[in-house]
Amino acid sequence: MAIRFPHSAYLAAVVLFTASLAPVTPLYAQNSSGLSTSAGTLTLSQAIARALETAPGLRSAEASVGASEAAVQAARLLPNPTLSVEAENVLGTGRYARFGESETTFSVSMPLELGGKCAARTRVAQAEEATARVGVNAARVDLTLRITQAFIAAVAGERRAKAAEERRDLAAQAERVARLRVGAGKVSPIDEQRASAQRIRADVEAERAQRAAKVAQAVLARLIGATEPLVVVAPWFDDTSAQAGGEVSGASLSLAAADAQVAAANARVDAARRARIPDLTVSAGARRLKETNDTAAVLALSVPLPLFNRGNAEVARARAELTKAEADRQAVELEIAESLDAARADVANARASAASANGPELAAAREAARIARIGYAEGKFSQLDLIEAERSLSQTQEAAIDALAAFHDARARLARLVGRFDPISKD
Repeated sequence: MAIRFPHSAYLAAVVLFTASLAPVTPLYAQNSSGLSTSAGTLTLSQAIARALETAPGLRSAEASVGASEAAVQAARLLPNPTLSVEAENVLGTGRYARFGESETTFSVSMPLELGGKCAARTRVAQAEEATARVGVNAARVDLTLRITQAFIAAVAGERRAKAAEERRDLAAQAERVARLRVGAGKVSPIDEQRASAQRIRADVEAERAQRAAKVAQAVLARLIGATEPLVVVAPWFDDTSAQAGGEVSGASLSLAAADAQVAAANARVDAARRARIPDLTVSAGARRLKETNDTAAVLALSVPLPLFNRGNAEVARARAELTKAEADRQAVELEIAESLDAARADVANARASAASANGPELAAAREAARIARIGYAEGKFSQLDLIEAERSLSQTQEAAIDALAAFHDARARLARLVGRFDPISKD
């Protein structure tokens, strides 16, 4: 036997349910979903700054610069002299059996580099240092992009969790109204069962969104070396009129790296050519003559004979590397032009999608869901109409969040292409 609720109780439930459907603060005005109410706030600028302080990849690139600077200092140094001690007429037979008749020579040999080898070697080391410095800048912009993408994912995760939590609350309210309507004999008990199923599904989706948001927070915290819970603050996330991130003029780091490789290859060709010039070795010393107990000077001058290795192979290899570096630079230039065009188009498309999804589409879906809830509470709409309106709102909310995340991700990727170090938006 069905339990009959007084008509006044049913009307009170309808009034309360309708009041709960009054316009609320827009979902995207919230800075967080409340996942970590006791945590400190974190902006994008703060996240990037913390990551730059602790990132091992950046420290590795900076260490490479330090090694290159040391290589430049080493390239400027002259070859070391050689101290030689020679003993003749020793350990033989007869009176030369020991060291009694030995003649000892002390000499110093000094290589003399000809043809500007030291300067050429230094230019090679300086070119490699320039390449390492470009690598540091590339590591910085790569890290900025990675942190920005992780930050966007954390913001989007919190907003999805917030939207799922609101849908769970509305599903619970719809279940209570369906129970009251069934008890009042207004609808079939199937409505109550269907509402319960919708509420259970909303509970599962809310828990899934909460877990996804926590995972996104954990990824961001790990990247910046944080241990405490984080509440990301991104007032710029809703701004679809923000700059694309590529308006600032500047050379692409990929092209700068290719230019540095070409410069280093040119320096190696010059060094290989100069290495073909033989070096002189000058020696000077003194010899003690045992028989007369006199001392005489010993002078020597030596030069290698380029009979077997004239250095042609090294020059050929250096020229081939230069040709490769120049070809790689041309390929990088073409690729950058194509990538910039594609990235700017991605930003424009994502901006249009985000503006549309978070404007008329979302407003219409919210209004349709609100009307469906009121109409169902008053018996004007069926429960299927309410479920369809709620499903449409859920899909639109997800699409709106995804569109905003895609827009800012496209801005971040474009900023990476043009070599920007600063955050894509001001906090």
